[in-house]
Amino acid sequence: TTSNGATFSEVKKNNPDLVLLDIWMSGEDGREICRKIKATKQTKAIPVIIISASKDIERSAFDSGADGFLEKPFEMNELLDKIKSLLAT
Repeated sequence: TTSNGATFSEVKKNNPDLVLLDIWMSGEDGREICRKIKATKQTKAIPVIIISASKDIERSAFDSGADGFLEKPFEMNELLDKIKSLLAT
């Protein structure tokens, strides 16, 4: 976990199974981090879910390469189902 835009360097270093990003993070927008993840050979296959308090951002989340989107507030089961679905593929 991280609370700032240094997430991309952590993703490259740790190679996680999935990345969960908020749109609004201190340091860097979650969509920009997603673009970096999807543009890098080493990390492009890692599923990314973007969350936001604004449904209006959903299209831009998918445009940045996100594999999933959730609008806050969301039910924990909804998040877990989305994670299970992405990790099964």
